[in-house]
Amino acid sequence: MSIPKMRGDGGSSPGRRSRRFFMRKRTWAALAVASAAVLAMGIAIPAAQAVHDTGSFELDGNATNNPAVPGDDWDNVCHQVTGTDCSTTSNTSGATAVDWVSDGNLNSTIFTGGGSKDPNDINQWAWNDNSGGLPAKDNLLHSFAARYNTNEGTVLYFGSDRYDNSGDAQQGFWFFQNPISLNNANQTFNGVHAAGDLLVISDFSNGGTTSTISVLEWDPTCASGVNNPQPGQCGAANLRLLKTSTAANCASVGANDQFCGIVNAGTITMPWSFTDKSGTPNNGALNGEFYEGGVNLSALGLADKCFSSVAAETRSSTSPTATLKDFTLGSFGECKTTVHTTPKDGSGADIPAGGLSIDGGSVAVTDQATVTIEGVSTWSGTLQFSLCGPLASAAGCTTGGTAISSSSIDNTTSQPISSSTAQVTSAGTYCWRGDFTPSAASLAAGVKPGSDGSTTECFVVNPVTPTLTTSAGPTVQLGNPISDTATLTGTSNEPGTPVINPTTAGGPAGGTITFTAFGPNNCTTVAFTSAAVPVSGDGTYGPVSFTPTAVGTYHWAATYTGDPPNTNGTSHNTGCTDTGEDVTVTDTTTSSSAQTWLPNDTATVASAGGAALNGTLAVQLYTGDNCGATSGSAVSGQLYTRTLTNATSPQSLTTNNTSFTVSTSSSVSWLVTFTSSDPNVSGSSHCEVTSLTITN
Repeated sequence: MSIPKMRGDGGSSPGRRSRRFFMRKRTWAALAVASAAVLAMGIAIPAAQAVHDTGSFELDGNATNNPAVPGDDWDNVCHQVTGTDCSTTSNTSGATAVDWVSDGNLNSTIFTGGGSKDPNDINQWAWNDNSGGLPAKDNLLHSFAARYNTNEGTVLYFGSDRYDNSGDAQQGFWFFQNPISLNNANQTFNGVHAAGDLLVISDFSNGGTTSTISVLEWDPTCASGVNNPQPGQCGAANLRLLKTSTAANCASVGANDQFCGIVNAGTITMPWSFTDKSGTPNNGALNGEFYEGGVNLSALGLADKCFSSVAAETRSSTSPTATLKDFTLGSFGECKTTVHTTPKDGSGADIPAGGLSIDGGSVAVTDQATVTIEGVSTWSGTLQFSLCGPLASAAGCTTGGTAISSSSIDNTTSQPISSSTAQVTSAGTYCWRGDFTPSAASLAAGVKPGSDGSTTECFVVNPVTPTLTTSAGPTVQLGNPISDTATLTGTSNEPGTPVINPTTAGGPAGGTITFTAFGPNNCTTVAFTSAAVPVSGDGTYGPVSFTPTAVGTYHWAATYTGDPPNTNGTSHNTGCTDTGEDVTVTDTTTSSSAQTWLPNDTATVASAGGAALNGTLAVQLYTGDNCGATSGSAVSGQLYTRTLTNATSPQSLTTNNTSFTVSTSSSVSWLVTFTSSDPNVSGSSHCEVTSLTITN
């Protein structure tokens, strides 16, 4: 199996945990960590905490996981970083940061220049490829590191393999808080030290039986080193000694060791492609060509440090000012802060997918946040909850909003963390945001701020749709008004000021109700539309009325405009289906009679002896009962005559009155006259009376 070398570009950063790493060479360095003493800097170090027997990682002098022993090994780290098998198909089972680097070319990435020493800042270091002259024992082929939160504390594990074992190995491991990368343009380094960067220097001599380990940190207050420095003193410019030991071999330390290192005691098979100077077959590494170690950060009071990059280096000696030779550089698990918030209702229950109702004008909401800090086990800071809205869309709440509550939290705080309750008084879309701000100490240790105001933190508050019922008046007779009354319930108050956690409550819902009467006898003809009736919250409105001009059935309907944003509009019976809203308009009739009499008469004249009749027969209608003798008068147009010539007796004359009528109780009379023109026959006349009684 061949694992390619990964190298950094100018200006690039290797700061991605368990991804690709930049490769550089350095010599054998071992790892070590603190004991239970109090450092001269005033850091209280807790009681001894184990390194090699935590159960999280195997410090056993080989790189291959032993299934019978608890914990990961470097083959798991290799697989997690490279994605290749590395003789295993399993990643680590709990590492919070990993690094695995292949140097590849024996003559690549070698320290050059007088400024390439540990007391100098990183931007003063220089490197080169193919410069030659590097001793085989100082040539690194691979380096690796992992970080675990164990029951014994936060522990850094690290190691390397080298090209040759002919000679003692002095090696250093740098853990940088800032991202560090290579600048290929001028073969320098990008990035600088941060106070608290950790350096572990190790010397394994006599075939690995003697182990000397020193742990230092970058401290710009150190102007220079002192002779024979003790823990807490400056070992060199910018470097303060935290802890040192000459008996830190993992194979011989006690059960509660705080730091140790170990080399392979005999030939082992590396789980990745490895060829040493001796050409040992089957990826074999001879005694002392593989090294691994561990240091308990919690024991040093450094568990809150977060490291973005890691470098392994080979050196001319264990002195902090030693000349540096080969190196590898990789990305480690930089501090990552994740804030995940989940909107809740006022009781802390999940908000339904359809949202909440504004109800009577106010709804209580809360937020729950989970803050995850990767890279350190000890941290603190402030969690601020803010609420944005109402918004035009669920676009998230990345800035601004209304501050709801703030909490001081740390790694011991029970999660999730709930905000204070917020009162929302307007329908619309809202989005929560949780902002984590590290404390000054955590920020200095590399803990990053974090925020979550994404669209998944949004929720909807829906307006209410009230209920509108109407009550029509009774059936009426035509000519009288019909009426309707509306009852509105379930409205919501208007938004308060401000909308979130208002100081002034909103007033009752406004809007208007309009009444419409359809008919008669259909639901298409609008017979009446009322003026808009103003609304002020729930209540009864009306009655309104109008007077129909036709009989039939009329259908009342009512429409409420609503009062956005909190109260929707609604209507009732616009389809004329509610028979309770029907009003019938009726009418009544009376029967009467008005009699009329049309007077007519038939007059007959006869001679007593049967003589022929000659003359004029006349009939005249009079009002009254005496043919105008003392009262009444002749009715104009009601004189009828007949001339008789040698007419045989008798002769008759019938009137044909069609225009004069009698409609009330009264009397009329007919004057019948025969005027004879024959001297031998006399004339005659008589008054004929009709008395009428008319009862209608």
